Amino acid sequence: MTSTPTTTAASAPLSRDEAGGLFAQTMGLVALTAGVFALGAYVGRDAPGLTGIVCFLLAFGVLLGMNAAVQRSEQLAVGLLFGFGLLMGLAVAPTIRHYVEADPQAVWQAGGATALFIACFGAAGYTTRRDLSGLGRSFFWALVALIAFGIVLVFAQIPGGALIYAVGGLVVFAGLTMFDFQRLRRNADIRTAPLLAASIFLDVLNVFLLFLSIFGRDG
Repeated sequence: MTSTPTTTAASAPLSRDEAGGLFAQTMGLVALTAGVFALGAYVGRDAPGLTGIVCFLLAFGVLLGMNAAVQRSEQLAVGLLFGFGLLMGLAVAPTIRHYVEADPQAVWQAGGATALFIACFGAAGYTTRRDLSGLGRSFFWALVALIAFGIVLVFAQIPGGALIYAVGGLVVFAGLTMFDFQRLRRNADIRTAPLLAASIFLDVLNVFLLFLSIFGRDG
């Protein structure tokens, strides 16, 4: 499970046209990144597990580079965003291949549930007038705790632990999705679109993997 990057630009009120422009650009980048991710997942479907780990580490190096590049060159930041999506696709390709071979229906169910989940909580975050900054910080630390719980599950058998982890993760990413979409509405700096897209893409990816673990747990 991965966390979301943060932007360094200050928030400012947006006109309707500015908000619409930033929303369209950001969501377009999310869609393109998802497409590059799918390509990576297909290319890496037969790669060994070690390759996935290496790509996962490289992806976070690229993500850090994107944070540094976004204020210097939007084109470079967009290129790094697509590189990040490709590497994440290669990283999770073995996991997706496992579910496709064990229970293909679970993959489609997870995809549909993810679309509804993101649409619901994204719309709630984008339209609410309540400041969700405090919620974002709280759910970030909840994510840290969830990651720690996931590490414990690697070494200890806890009855129902995997389901608890998945449901807890969905709760955490519901909050983070709302927070990220509110940032999308409030942020006036168009240069931050690649970082906002990376954040939302990570929300989508993590929610998909969590639903995949739920629907495919009997596979």
